[in-house]
Amino acid sequence: MKLDNLFRDKTVFSFEIFPPKPTSPLSSVESAIESLSALSPDFISVTYGAGGSKNGGATTKIAADLKKKYNVESVVHLTCLYHTKEEVRQLLEIYRENGIDNILALRGDRIPDAEPCGEFSHASELVEFIKANGDFHVVAACYPEVHNESSDSVADMKNLKYKVDCGADHLVSQLFLDNEYFYSFREKALIAGIDVPIEAGIMPVTNKKQIERMVSMCGIHLPKKFARVLDRFGDDPEAMRDAGIAYAVDQIVDLVSQGVDGIHLYTMNNPYVAEKIHSAVSSLFKR
Repeated sequence: MKLDNLFRDKTVFSFEIFPPKPTSPLSSVESAIESLSALSPDFISVTYGAGGSKNGGATTKIAADLKKKYNVESVVHLTCLYHTKEEVRQLLEIYRENGIDNILALRGDRIPDAEPCGEFSHASELVEFIKANGDFHVVAACYPEVHNESSDSVADMKNLKYKVDCGADHLVSQLFLDNEYFYSFREKALIAGIDVPIEAGIMPVTNKKQIERMVSMCGIHLPKKFARVLDRFGDDPEAMRDAGIAYAVDQIVDLVSQGVDGIHLYTMNNPYVAEKIHSAVSSLFKR
């Protein structure tokens, strides 16, 4: 099922999971998939590989199993920087054969010492190519705090508008810890003429190293409120986990009260965290 009509009558609640590394069996994530599916999210997206690995076969298998085995709609992540157009065309055919209707189109991170294929340079090109070569619902990424390679917020918004004009049907945001960044971004997107649904990406920060890595990789802002949480609980793993869950719940409650189109929870394949958050907020989402 394509996700086209999903946002019309409800606030969407979805998850992201990632496949195992190529050296690990698919069975290593089966328990997490089963637990997360049991929470009945509106859909689950499956990344293109753990830790940046190129593991598209596992992504396809998990996405297909979500639909056939667990009756949960799925979205496959597809990156393009290191793929040729013919390779992408073949992947689209594989998705069709497996009943997969929804794709999150991404440029993908640059890999040190690896040369891009040169046929795709931006996610917008992948969005346009998918739309020209199949009947898929295409999701794209957006960045409330500006993409770390963009020159400024104006250029970033112009690029996002172009990505939507190329055919993106809805957007999922990068994680953020201060909702005001999302609200400001949403207002600017509306002014820019972007009228597709925008899901807010929420990552429960459950350990100190995790947030240090996110700040380094993505350049996200640490609000004072969260910095105090980190200072108080960062060296106590159990307390930090519970505080991170509570912080994410607080973010979600505020976002839903402000009319967000949807929440996309970055689960990090951790059913315990997802279950705790789901239990706290599930009544906020229309079913």
